[in-house]
Amino acid sequence: MDTQTVDHLLTTTRSVRKRLDFERPVENEVLEQCLELAMQAPTGSNLQQWRFLVIRDAEKRQKLAEIYRKAFQIYASAPPPGAEGLAQDDVRQARADKVVTSAVHLAQNLHRVPVMIIPCYKGRVEQGNVLFQASFYGSILPAAWSLMLALRSRGLGTCWTTLHLMFEQEAAQLLGIPEDVTQTCLLPVAYYTGEDFKPGARVPLSEVVGWDQW
Repeated sequence: MDTQTVDHLLTTTRSVRKRLDFERPVENEVLEQCLELAMQAPTGSNLQQWRFLVIRDAEKRQKLAEIYRKAFQIYASAPPPGAEGLAQDDVRQARADKVVTSAVHLAQNLHRVPVMIIPCYKGRVEQGNVLFQASFYGSILPAAWSLMLALRSRGLGTCWTTLHLMFEQEAAQLLGIPEDVTQTCLLPVAYYTGEDFKPGARVPLSEVVGWDQW
């Protein structure tokens, strides 16, 4: 296995917002290739109860973007949980302004992306315990991340977003999603502009890894 290529893919699959190319069309063949790869991800008990909604229709993309912006206005009115405790020299704090402007750009232009993908899973988690919830999301999120990696390898960018879930039922009604199906995220998909991406700044490994105990 060419670990150099694999490592480059894993360290440069970024959240792409400002560099999404809104004008270039995305081919169905490329999306199908990436979705086929995503379905090779592991899933609980091999049930494969995932569903992927690919939204191309301009009117539906516009309405989903309106739902997203409505949620974004609520989200943007308060700092993200835990952000107030970051030191000024923290690598996460150093990019806070860029993340904010990038998020605003996406909210304002989401309707312009040529494709939106909503990974879903059959079932609901509201009444489940932690074990059930972990197993449930563990059966779809690996596939969604594999999809993002496959897209990146073919020159497409995307970004993990969840704000539309604040109004999940409104989105479900728009798209005809059954009541017993859970939406997990919304991925805006487009070719990206520019040549490449760099690895992101991260906190030291020693701050996040415990060996044998917390």
